[in-house]
Amino acid sequence: MAERLLKFVSIDPQTPEKRPADQRTADFHEIYGEFITQKANEQASRCSQCGVPFCQSGCPLQNNIPDWLKMTAEGRLEEAYALSSATNSMPEICGRICPQDRLCEGACVIEQSGHGAVTIGAVERYITENAWQNGWIKPIVPPVERQEHVGIVGAGPAGLAAAEALRNKGYQVTIYDRYDRAGGLLIYGIPGFKLEKDVVGRRIAHLEASGVRFVLNYEIGRDGKLADLRAAHDSVLIAIGVYQARALPCPGSSGPGVVEALDYLTASNRVGLGDTVAAFAAGTLNAAGKRVVVIGGGDTAMDCVRTAVRQGAAKVTCLYRRDRANMPGSAREVANAEDEGVVFEWLAAPKAVRSNDQGVTAVVAARMRLGEADASGRQSPEEVAGADFDVPADLVIKALGFDPEPVPTLFGEPELKVSRWGTIRADAITGETSIPNVYAAGDIVRGASLVVWAIKDGREAAEHIHTSLRKQARLRAQAAKVAAQ
Repeated sequence: MAERLLKFVSIDPQTPEKRPADQRTADFHEIYGEFITQKANEQASRCSQCGVPFCQSGCPLQNNIPDWLKMTAEGRLEEAYALSSATNSMPEICGRICPQDRLCEGACVIEQSGHGAVTIGAVERYITENAWQNGWIKPIVPPVERQEHVGIVGAGPAGLAAAEALRNKGYQVTIYDRYDRAGGLLIYGIPGFKLEKDVVGRRIAHLEASGVRFVLNYEIGRDGKLADLRAAHDSVLIAIGVYQARALPCPGSSGPGVVEALDYLTASNRVGLGDTVAAFAAGTLNAAGKRVVVIGGGDTAMDCVRTAVRQGAAKVTCLYRRDRANMPGSAREVANAEDEGVVFEWLAAPKAVRSNDQGVTAVVAARMRLGEADASGRQSPEEVAGADFDVPADLVIKALGFDPEPVPTLFGEPELKVSRWGTIRADAITGETSIPNVYAAGDIVRGASLVVWAIKDGREAAEHIHTSLRKQARLRAQAAKVAAQ
């Protein structure tokens, strides 16, 4: 039954039911259930249908949120999915892992009015799950098959989004990836309790059925160079993300018992997928029974602390040098972690890692306070003299963010220009790099960021690749015509 709109005054915001903490920490399944139709329609009906929809401007993809909320409230789900997927290559994934509290829902007008945001992410997930269940998502059949080939390096969100957009236009697309499964961080970085892997696998299978070819276990530098891909394809897109972990600059930070966040999360995800991981079996990348300290305050740190809880850690502590209000991670993820028993030490920064013959014993932390604002406008943390304290630890996980790998060296392409941060220099509008017909998108250009930004970048790069290839085709046709005269 269709719902009337503008019900935000009479209906409170509500998310799908969340499993109790003591149940959800026993497995790696997603913690939120699905909306039933009545609740999805009801929550969608809370939308105020703003003339200037701030939710849309708060979304990197500029999703037409008010329109598909209206369609959902009216029971027009197939139309809602068509509109949602017109701007988003993976709405079911964004609905699960986007930090909506910092994006669309945070910008929602009725959130600002004090009535609580429309639960946009949950409705987006509901729309797409219904589309899968009802068979509305079909393999891509482009209106014309083009002869041009595009090679994409990286099967993460930017590469997958670009592949879908290019197949829609009829290009032949091959994706190369260093891992044995496609998906990038969607598979190996993000834990199953936020994004179950069959959700990603379903999207990969859709692209394969649409004609996208995947070449896995292929690493540029080991199995070929960028020059090889340029010779094999009419255009190349680099979408490899950033994987080089930032160092922890304190004594003892490189010893046994101190591990990188991505190594830890990848091992956990591989085990969940049924792989045998030697470092996990040996206990190096397994938190079971250990006192775990995670250093960092972003979403990766939240993934690590919540994974450690599920692995059976004796205690999990997160050290972050600023306070809760300045934490870069999602507020919802912090709240979920607290519900699950994680202890947060706010305004605390590591000074050293203590060890003995058996391994790590503690992290020495300095108590911090917030001082003057830095160039970004955030208050800079300052150490409080004489306020050091020890946090007992058997496993320390460094979750301090990621930097690019040395791409020109790895790719055997010194002409590929990079910024002073190591990210690939690409035209701000087209995404083209210093090498003609080679484009770049996602984190390898903008630095470590959100999945939704990678999707946006991949889609835009695909559009500019299309424009460039069509121009080149016209020029070839004109030259052939002149030569024939």
